[in-house]
Amino acid sequence: MSAQTQHEEVSKLIEDIVREGNLLQATFSQPRSKEDGTAVKVSVRPVRLKGGLAYQFERRVGAKALHANLAPDEAAADMLRLTEGYRQALLKTPDEDIQILVGKKGKPALLRRPPTAKDRSAAAPAVHNRTKSYVLPEGEPVPFLAELGVMTEDGRVVKAKYDKFRQINRFLETVVDVLPALPEDRELTIVDFGCGKSYLTFALYHLLSVKERRNVRIYGLDLKKDVIESCSRLAGRLGWDKLHFAVGDISQYRETSRVDMVVTLHACDTATDAALLQAIGWESRVILSVPCCQHELFGQISQPLLKPLLKHGLLKERFSALVTDAVRAQLLELAGYRTQLLEFVDMENTPKNLLIRAVRTGRPASSREQLEEYARMRDFLGISPYMENHADGRLSALLRGEDKSNTI
Repeated sequence: MSAQTQHEEVSKLIEDIVREGNLLQATFSQPRSKEDGTAVKVSVRPVRLKGGLAYQFERRVGAKALHANLAPDEAAADMLRLTEGYRQALLKTPDEDIQILVGKKGKPALLRRPPTAKDRSAAAPAVHNRTKSYVLPEGEPVPFLAELGVMTEDGRVVKAKYDKFRQINRFLETVVDVLPALPEDRELTIVDFGCGKSYLTFALYHLLSVKERRNVRIYGLDLKKDVIESCSRLAGRLGWDKLHFAVGDISQYRETSRVDMVVTLHACDTATDAALLQAIGWESRVILSVPCCQHELFGQISQPLLKPLLKHGLLKERFSALVTDAVRAQLLELAGYRTQLLEFVDMENTPKNLLIRAVRTGRPASSREQLEEYARMRDFLGISPYMENHADGRLSALLRGEDKSNTI
C-alpha cells in the first residue's frame, strides 16, 4: 500500500470516528519537530457544551497546558494535521484502540486491538459522563451548587469540580433507587453523620425537598465547628429552614428518636460502625454508608493459612478493609436489612469508592445460616469487630446466642 493510500485511510478513519461520535480519547506524542513552542504531547477528549458535542485539545508546552474546544469538523481536520507532525498517535473508541505509527519517511501504519477492561474504565467516562442523563443535569442552574463553587450561576460545571459534580450525581442515583422504601405520608427525618462541607447533604435536600417535593427534615452532624457554621449560613441563604447542622459525635447523638434514613460518608474507622448501629437502633428504612480508614481489624487479623497475604503490609491493609465491610454487610443483614455493596465513584478519583446501601425489609431476616457464616469468618480470622461488641437489642442477643429463634 502506498504512502498516499495510507494517508487517505488515516484521514477517513479519523473523520468517521469523529463524525459518528465514537472517539473516547486521543493522544499524540513524539513530535517530529524540536522547535520551541512545539507541544510535547497533545490530548483530545469529547466534551458536552451548550452548543452540543465538541472536542477539547490540550497541548502540553513545557509546564503549560493550553486548551481549545473545537467543533467536530474542525477537530477531525486538526487531528489529521497532528498525525503529520507526531510520530505516534493512540485513538480510543468503545470497540477498539487504534495506534498510528509514522515512520521517518512519513508513511503511517495502523495497529488495532480490542480495548482492555482497564482501558474502558479509564477512557469511557470522558464522553459518557457528559452525555448521560444526570439527576442534576449539566447546563441547568442549581443554586446550592453555584454557592459551593461546583457550578456557575448559568449552570456550567466548573472544570476543576467536575469529579465532585459526578460524585454528587452518583450519590443521588443511589438515593433515587431507594425512594420507594421511604414513607410518603409524613415528614421524613434524615441524619447525615460526619457531613463535612455537606456537598451531598445539600444535594440530598435539593433532591427530596426541591425536585421531589417531599416533606423532609435533614440534620447534618460533624465535629468541626467552623464547617458546621459555614453550612448553617449557606442553608440560611438558600432559605432551607428544614436543613439543620450541629456539632456532635456520632456515637453520642440522641436528638431524635425516629430516623428514616441515615447517611454516613467517609466517617473514619469505627465511627462508621457507630453510625450503622445507631441506624439499626432507630430501625431506619435506608442506610447509605461510604466507609473510610478501616484500621480496627488490621491489628486483629491473625490466620497462619493467610500468612503469604498478611505478611505484606499493603495487602493486609486492603484485605482488612474488605473484611471490615463484609462484617458490616453481614451484620446489617442479620439486623433485617437487604444490603448491597456498590461502587460509589471511579477508583481513579479515590480508593474509598465502596458504598454500603441497606434497605430495611420490614420483616424478620433468616438468621441461623447467616449467623453461622458470620461466626465462621470471624473465628477463622481471629477478629472482634466493633459492631458486634457494641450491638444492643435483638441483634446483641442473637450474637451472644441468647436468642434461640431463627429470626430477628
